[in-house]
Amino acid sequence: MDLAKEIKRRRTFAIIAHPDGGKTTLTEKLLLFGGAIHVAGAVKSNKIKKAATSDFMEIERQRGISVATSVMGFEYNSLKINILDTPGHEDFAEDTYRTLSAVDSAIVVIDAAKGVEAQTRKLMNVCRMRSTPVMAFVNKMDREAKDPFDLIDELEKELNIKTLPLSWPIGMGASFKGVYNLYGKQLNLFSGSAKQHIDEDVVNISDIASPELEKYVDSYAAKLRDDVALLQGVYSSFDVDAYLRGELAPVFFGSALNNFGVQELLDCFCQIAPHPRQATTEERIIDPFEEKMTGFIFKIHANMDPNHRDRLAFLKICSGAFERNKAYLHVRQGKQLKFSSPNAFMADKKSIVDEAFPGDIVGLHDTGNFKIGDTLTEGEKLHFTGIPSFSPEMFRYVENADPMKSKQLAKGVDQLMDEGVAQLFTSSFNGRKIIGTVGALQFEVIEYRLEHEYGAKSRWEPISLYKACWIESDNKAQLADFMQRKHTNMAKDKYGRDVFLAESSYALQMAQEKFPDIKFYFKSEL
Repeated sequence: MDLAKEIKRRRTFAIIAHPDGGKTTLTEKLLLFGGAIHVAGAVKSNKIKKAATSDFMEIERQRGISVATSVMGFEYNSLKINILDTPGHEDFAEDTYRTLSAVDSAIVVIDAAKGVEAQTRKLMNVCRMRSTPVMAFVNKMDREAKDPFDLIDELEKELNIKTLPLSWPIGMGASFKGVYNLYGKQLNLFSGSAKQHIDEDVVNISDIASPELEKYVDSYAAKLRDDVALLQGVYSSFDVDAYLRGELAPVFFGSALNNFGVQELLDCFCQIAPHPRQATTEERIIDPFEEKMTGFIFKIHANMDPNHRDRLAFLKICSGAFERNKAYLHVRQGKQLKFSSPNAFMADKKSIVDEAFPGDIVGLHDTGNFKIGDTLTEGEKLHFTGIPSFSPEMFRYVENADPMKSKQLAKGVDQLMDEGVAQLFTSSFNGRKIIGTVGALQFEVIEYRLEHEYGAKSRWEPISLYKACWIESDNKAQLADFMQRKHTNMAKDKYGRDVFLAESSYALQMAQEKFPDIKFYFKSEL
């Protein structure tokens, strides 16, 4: 085993986008070109029978949206590619934010007709905070779209990052012919007839000055030559180091649905995207080439396979080599754990692995030992940073709708809350269970999963709250006084921490003013 060689051949990245940007479709086509699947699925499963590989949950197949990050790994051109397909909907943004802590780069998908949208801006802010290298894929060029030059300007302005087109579209909408690969100096044209399979009918023209160009793109040849000349005059050559620092975003155009531009994106990504990078802990910086294994849990998925009620913790390996049946220190619990069946992923399809390396995502069967943010090491006590849990903005009481299924409901709520997408609070005043989320759609997902995965029927009751905030203070007397005065608004979170449930922004502001020694936190580092 050559550790350095294994690290350098790994590429771990997230695909992020606003809802309906074509993110999951792009994931399917990357898997198709990578040879991981042979038939690409559709996100809207009512159109064709095969559903998207990454949308493996039943509710995802029914709604045609991604509600959970899925992990897919495959080999391509001697590289190990790990894709994390994230939810685009803002109600599931917390899952996406945490996923971005586990990747080394990202591909942001832009709808060519809509341009940059709200959720795209938020996700790019997270990437900038982490200096994550980003590529942009302008999707849906097979539909009527904005002018490519306008899209480039919009990307720079809205996402606050320099851009450099590395491919350029030929036409758009019904007259979309293909893309010119500026990076590889090749023209790739596809018939676009086979949406689920790779079309082998590819034309390569390395010199766009050649008269042969007209034969394939007719009247678009002159415009393509003019556009490329303009691009070469405006943009300097590609600076890979600026991309790796997160200062420059290469831009590709195409149509994921019709396989246009996907191979160009994948081939360029394999060449320039970073191998696993350094990770930050409270104690020190972790270098991936260190011999001793370190890793952290960034996601927990309950009921990955409802038939077996298995719960998986997703471990991002940061350094060293993870080995099956080797004991590792669970830092928070201070105990040694062994894993006899660690999994590699292809969405919901799992295979047991004997070893894994930095950049890899390993699924660990979990009986309740893990929570998000936990660290595994070979003995060193490390605590990884930057894995936040945000304060919920929507709250409802959860009640049992079937008295015969109270145990199933309790178990379901307990396990689903461990995923970290929604949060459970127990009122100190009346003992009722309150679930808080960042978006209303989460309540639908929880209710659906409780019924279909745990056989528990639930009902929601409204509760008027503004914000949940964690509190702590060195002034014990003031803290005790606050908790006594606000006892009807106090609760405990799943881990027994004190939480203040503010009824309004005014109530929160007054509490902060009257109790200056108490710290109010709106984000909990897990």
